[in-house]
Amino acid sequence: MKPLIATAVFAILMMFAALTVKEKKSFTHFAAILMLGLVGLNVWELADYNRLLATAQASPDLFGKMLRVDNYALWFNVLMSSCSFFYILLVGRSIEKVGVHVGEYYALHFFILCGVFLLSTYNNLLILFLGIEILSIPQYILSGSDKRNLKSSEASLKYFLMGAFSTGIMLMGIVLLYGAMGTFDIHGFNFYATGTLNIMGVVGVLFMLVALGFKVSAAPMHFWTPDVYDGSPTPFTAFMATIVKVSVFFAFMRLFMEGFANLDPYWKVTVLGTITVLTLLIGNITAVYQQSVKRMLAYSSIAQAGFMMFVVIGSNAMAMKGMIVYAVAYTLATVGIFGVLLKLKDYTYDGFNGLAKKHPFLALIASICLMSLAGIPLTAGFFAKWFVIAAALEQPGTFWLVIFALVMAAVSLYYYFKVIMAMYFKTGEPELITPVTTMDKVVMAIIGSAVIVFGIAPDMLLAWI
Repeated sequence: MKPLIATAVFAILMMFAALTVKEKKSFTHFAAILMLGLVGLNVWELADYNRLLATAQASPDLFGKMLRVDNYALWFNVLMSSCSFFYILLVGRSIEKVGVHVGEYYALHFFILCGVFLLSTYNNLLILFLGIEILSIPQYILSGSDKRNLKSSEASLKYFLMGAFSTGIMLMGIVLLYGAMGTFDIHGFNFYATGTLNIMGVVGVLFMLVALGFKVSAAPMHFWTPDVYDGSPTPFTAFMATIVKVSVFFAFMRLFMEGFANLDPYWKVTVLGTITVLTLLIGNITAVYQQSVKRMLAYSSIAQAGFMMFVVIGSNAMAMKGMIVYAVAYTLATVGIFGVLLKLKDYTYDGFNGLAKKHPFLALIASICLMSLAGIPLTAGFFAKWFVIAAALEQPGTFWLVIFALVMAAVSLYYYFKVIMAMYFKTGEPELITPVTTMDKVVMAIIGSAVIVFGIAPDMLLAWI
């Protein structure tokens, strides 16, 4: 678990650097170097695990079976740390403009990744709780980091209060599950041990469902998302809506696939299907009426959560593949569109008018990312949706749900292509708040190319599963 330890060490290094370094750009360069080192450590961990596995020396269980390491979790960590590296390269200059505590902001990002790595390898409800909290608390701080903006302070307060409430619900669910099962180990849950369904255990599952639903913005626990995403500094919104969200979904899927595996599939489809329908409906319909692209992306993230709910409903081998593809496709596309958004002075649709004529490169990258989010073929988003839908169809009684999801995907075309239409078919003079540097172009080109390449050959993402 070298990367897990490294995230905490790197965060502390950033905090010490904040005491001595005054130049803001130095923090971004230092954070990028540390993040690249973290990517290298994750690759090393993955290769080392496979080497030991080949010689029958690798043990998946660590720390008294509280953590479980396997190819799937390690590969997910490699992908998420790589996406975090590109995130820093793309939005680092914007992070420097949020406030004076740039070193602390990056330290909090590394602490969030510590929570991400715990969520990918947990084998115990206590580790799940620790991972959620280590991941969440830095976000409460980052969302309120723009002290000059009252909306940022409101977002932080709202996020903290709602997050604390959901934490209490999660703890209650863990207590009920422990009381019903007598263990925190997710592989020790048997809801039919006495021959009948354990009601206390089911209530615990419902509490966990509500708590995790809050963390991933699933309806009806989504109500905090638009205000928090809109009020938070835009660079941090990009991180919260991508790396953080998909990591919690990874933990969500593992809990239902391994911990709640022997629950009645019909019960799972009924409850989770209802949540999925509400999430898709609310996310897509409300996104249609937004005037701000940033707020539209907040509701879009709710709609995307509806599609990611299919991996929880499926909880099978196809869902595992779908989780990886969706995590990378959604993260790259969202970071890419936020990278373009951060360059613009006006976040409304009118702010994108004529962008293709004045800044064709930005318009091209934005179009590729938006088409991926919409699930257009030849983009990574298309296969992401295909994998998660295929996972859900392996469960009986989900055909109606898939049809509804496809209808909602058609609705999403309206608000995604509304931005593309503004860029290419309307006249305007979009103003840039920061110039597009060579590094910006290189990183955006890599992200855009990756979205296309993974849309053509998604199996590249599944090589290590």
